[in-house]
Amino acid sequence: MITRLFLLCFVTTASCQTFPKYSPRRDTNSSLSGYDFVDPLIGTRNGGHVFAGATLPFGMAKAVPDVTNDNQGGYASNGSPISGFSHMHDSGTGGASSLANFPIFVYPGCTNDDINGCVFPKTKRSVQAVDGSVSARPGYFAIDLESGIRAEITAANRTALYKFTFFGNATGNATVDAPLSPLFIVDLTDLPDTRQNGSASVDPDTGRMTGSGTFLPSFGTGSYTLHFCADFLQGTPIRDTGVFVNNRAGSEPKSIVVGKDNNSPPLPAGTYTWFNEVESGSTITVRVGLSFKSVNQACNNAETEIPDFDFSKTLATAEDVWKDKLSVLSIDTTGFEDTSLQTIFWSGAYRAMLSPQDYTGENYLWESDEPYYDSWYCIWDSFRSIHSFITLVDPYSQTLMIRSLIDIYRHEGWLPDCRMSLCKGWTQGGSNADVVLADAYLKNITQDVDWETAYEALIKDAEDEPPVWDYEGRGGLNSWKKYGYIPADDYDPYGAGLFTRSVSRTVEYAYNDFCIAEVAKALGKQEDYEKYTGRSGNWKNLYNPDQTSDIKGADTGFTGFLQPRYLNGTWGYQDPTLCSSVNSFDSCYLNPGGHETYEGSPWLYTFFAPHDMANLITTLGGPDTFVSRLDYLHESGILCQASLFRHHRDVGDEQAFLTIFQYHYAGRPGKSTERVHYYIPSQFNTTTAGIPGNDDSGAMGSFVALAMMGIFPNPGQNVYFITAPFFPSVSIINRLTGKTATIKTVNFDTAYKNIYIQSAKLNGEEYTKSYITHSFFLEGGTLELTLGDKESTTWGTGDDDVPPSGI
Repeated sequence: MITRLFLLCFVTTASCQTFPKYSPRRDTNSSLSGYDFVDPLIGTRNGGHVFAGATLPFGMAKAVPDVTNDNQGGYASNGSPISGFSHMHDSGTGGASSLANFPIFVYPGCTNDDINGCVFPKTKRSVQAVDGSVSARPGYFAIDLESGIRAEITAANRTALYKFTFFGNATGNATVDAPLSPLFIVDLTDLPDTRQNGSASVDPDTGRMTGSGTFLPSFGTGSYTLHFCADFLQGTPIRDTGVFVNNRAGSEPKSIVVGKDNNSPPLPAGTYTWFNEVESGSTITVRVGLSFKSVNQACNNAETEIPDFDFSKTLATAEDVWKDKLSVLSIDTTGFEDTSLQTIFWSGAYRAMLSPQDYTGENYLWESDEPYYDSWYCIWDSFRSIHSFITLVDPYSQTLMIRSLIDIYRHEGWLPDCRMSLCKGWTQGGSNADVVLADAYLKNITQDVDWETAYEALIKDAEDEPPVWDYEGRGGLNSWKKYGYIPADDYDPYGAGLFTRSVSRTVEYAYNDFCIAEVAKALGKQEDYEKYTGRSGNWKNLYNPDQTSDIKGADTGFTGFLQPRYLNGTWGYQDPTLCSSVNSFDSCYLNPGGHETYEGSPWLYTFFAPHDMANLITTLGGPDTFVSRLDYLHESGILCQASLFRHHRDVGDEQAFLTIFQYHYAGRPGKSTERVHYYIPSQFNTTTAGIPGNDDSGAMGSFVALAMMGIFPNPGQNVYFITAPFFPSVSIINRLTGKTATIKTVNFDTAYKNIYIQSAKLNGEEYTKSYITHSFFLEGGTLELTLGDKESTTWGTGDDDVPPSGI
């Protein structure tokens, strides 16, 4: 980031306030590392919803200022004002905002030097940021406010640390006729305004503010309780403490309790600590500990993680942790004058390590010695690339996550498909934790993993229907077993859920069963292997070979699509283009009117048979017709992100990822490379709007990082598609084995004319396959790719060279 000098002039007065330069990055090495190219602000505009604040890898504390609009990630680069600084967030999610509990709001002083000269409700107190003042890097966020305050933020795992510097006393564009006497309030609220109850108190001697609240999850059922403990670095004398309710405050009492009320949003309430007058340039440091268990544990977390309030030391630790995480990756950038592609790559890798979040020791639902990770938001998104990426770059963390999933099953009875804030989240399609577990098993994630219990969980997903399958397991299992598909008019007296998505649920259930079959085979359970392999072919039961498709009356030229089907075996109808950019892109969400596919069209879902591509290609007319159909999907405008911000050709929803690489199965890996090099950088860039949709907990980040390395997984299988990388060479160190896998190129050019693989060598031996397995990354070695400017007619084209498929 470039350091700048900001001059803040308040237009209603003749005075100006000068903000000093930001603290530069710590420079412990003269050479730049991947850390130095990360820009956390990418994806903070136009619906990306990326969390841009301070956190550790998979950290629970995620601290950032909250804006008033499009604020799912807390901060957004959209010019909307700041309503507070809060300490927990998710990243890249769609739908409603989440978390951001107990925000701090800071005033440099109150009008007429009266406590009630300050405004308390968050709907009225927000303040604009100084234009161009935001600075962010891993572990650090800074912003200047028009009220004359600079905020700098860093974090430990369960503790946020804020350093506020006061340069003047102004509110909005008007100076305040009062001394520079800072006021800190903690508000018993969250971003989505779901508070059910809350309590807070303040210590008049130390200014410590503590409290608790019960809130609702943003995409699930139930409620959760969270606690905070806010302390100040002693130095400036405390002037007064007290509580506020609605728009009034007073020094008595020193605690407050609020219940659920009929106000919308809930009645503002909280505590405050007011400091004596300070000199311009003075700083006040605030430490906020968090816990799901108790106020005492929140305070203990803060005191243990950041005992001395040392901002520089805490920041240095955060930077070092991030540098270490990213150091397993290295790229050769020889010949590049523009660093934008490096920024895209490293920022994507960074975002893929924000979630799930490590809440180990904070789960009040059950006692366990196993790790506990949360913010699986949602596995429907993350199974497609996030967990495969984490397995490559941080297998130890992925192992902890797998153990956490299994422990959730032990205590909740089901694997989650979505989970946040210790609550069960809504299921969007299949039981896709099955895919995550299978992917991990096939890639040697074994340390202290109870695979016997994991297999039990997989079988339960496949065989038992829960009473409510909206948030766990699968629905319609009786029909699934009896008919081999989910009927659009299903009769299901065994469980309740949202009776939509019969097409997308059918194809996802089929793939879930294939993943179970893989694990069964590896465990020597032949009968189960045969059963679930058989069921995995059920996707064909919703293929209507006679279904045509048109766009606004013009025939697409392709026949045969997945369609809804009834209990009696007859066909229903959903326009194959419905829920795409050419036809009602916003019609297939998770609601009672959401149709038979989810966040995508039958055109898109017809391609979803990741395990049975040979049969799919034959079903769709053979390799040439399959390639033409894939081309049409990518070039017609059908493939789009279902978003209010974009509905043009892009890969803004995760189901599109795999379609980019499915040309491999038709013996055309060069076409996959063409698609990758279209979408990057056309849909991924270094701007704040630099991703094509919600980042979805790092899904877009992991996609772009993997694709730029020249490898992309078929998740749930031991397969990585090989495409030309975006750099002359890429290396990955496996932290479990210590081995290094390197992908290097011959004839690489920075203009990207030579994007087609002509031939390959694996450890010096000719290699004709268009995919590679995980053993390459475990054992290390060198994959050398010779590139050219025309698609090869030989490499990766033979029957034995395409990725394995067919059941």
